Amino acid sequence: MLRFMSLTLLWAITSLAIAADLRIQGSNTIGANLGPALVQAMLAQQGLHDIHSVPASPPNEHSIVGTDASGQQVRVDVAAHGSGTGFAALKAGKADLIASSRPIKDRELVELEALGDLKSPDAEQIIAIDGLAIILHPDNPLNQLNTEQLAQIFSGQISTWEALGGIAGPIHLYARDEQSGTWEIFKELVLSRSGNPLSHNAQRFESSEQLSDAVSNDPQGIGFIGLPYIRAAKPVAIVDGLSQPMLPLNSLIASEDYPLSRRLYFYLPPAIHNPWARALISFTQSAQGQAIVAQNGFVAQSVQATSVTPGAHMPRDYQTLTTQAQRLSVNFRFEEGSASLDNKARQDLLRVADYLKANGKLDRQVTLVGFGDAKDDPERAQLLSKLRAMAVRRELVKSAVVLREIRGYGAQMPVAANTEDEGRIKNRRVEVWVY
Repeated sequence: MLRFMSLTLLWAITSLAIAADLRIQGSNTIGANLGPALVQAMLAQQGLHDIHSVPASPPNEHSIVGTDASGQQVRVDVAAHGSGTGFAALKAGKADLIASSRPIKDRELVELEALGDLKSPDAEQIIAIDGLAIILHPDNPLNQLNTEQLAQIFSGQISTWEALGGIAGPIHLYARDEQSGTWEIFKELVLSRSGNPLSHNAQRFESSEQLSDAVSNDPQGIGFIGLPYIRAAKPVAIVDGLSQPMLPLNSLIASEDYPLSRRLYFYLPPAIHNPWARALISFTQSAQGQAIVAQNGFVAQSVQATSVTPGAHMPRDYQTLTTQAQRLSVNFRFEEGSASLDNKARQDLLRVADYLKANGKLDRQVTLVGFGDAKDDPERAQLLSKLRAMAVRRELVKSAVVLREIRGYGAQMPVAANTEDEGRIKNRRVEVWVY
């Protein structure tokens, strides 16, 4: 038995001494479970067998090994120490593909420009949608918080639960570490608006699982975490500006209406021609890959139709629409300061067209509904929202989609505060309704 274990260890050490065929670095949110699951399924799709994980000594690292038909081994290394570490590894020539739970920063874009435009549609691949859940101990009676309260809580300005009408005692803060894309998104969506830093009293975690478990075991705890890591903790509904309170539900995250929703990315530099990286991206964007996304607790980008309950905050004719049609789980959004569809929307055009074709809804069964951010002139906001819907129509026409109707509702029904660029971008959206 000992001899067998020694041979296995020797084999593992020998195999790891050979350069990996694909090196993935970056987000712990992706790399902890989703990344390895996608890699294993992709290798199986490519016809490899004996696919298994080789132990790696540093925490949050994996090596997935398979054997092809000729007996050659293929190895994919996944290191998950935070989105920022991925871009640093790419700059140092130690990575082929980046997993990131935040978009690439302008500084990183400039530093890596020798490798090509990492914001181009082929390079920036949105692979899943996630929501940052604000989590409490299961016995905490609070059910709702707004983004301003969150900023005050995590900066230490609100330090007791009594100030929020909750349980007695001090608030204990739990946060991801500095390298985490989850932390970067929370900082951008919540703390940066107020200009306040994270309280020095916050406990920091590299592991999403450990953070969630710490909150669920602390009656006075509060933390933020990716959707798959809520575990035993209690999520609360979030309000942003004039939005409705929203829980981190799959339907609200899929449409990116949930205030703390975020995209998960693979970045493939145009200058790196790695066939395994391209195969992984192609597989991840397929229906099979998106099914694995869902199995790992994230929100897949597959298109679904859902019924919407009419509410008093909706315009009357929009309420009528909810009783006659179903809304698709896709919102089209646009590049910042542009009328051009963003990279996710470009991918979603194909998914929506495929859905309409498969369900016999190409001919006058679709209504596009545009929304925008607030303007000084409400009529201008209404016109711009309709023009956004027309921009989506122009693209769908290329797939033989004949629309039933186009509507524009201007700045009505906001899903985010209009005080920040990120909120205005979220409010500039086009919904798809099918009859």
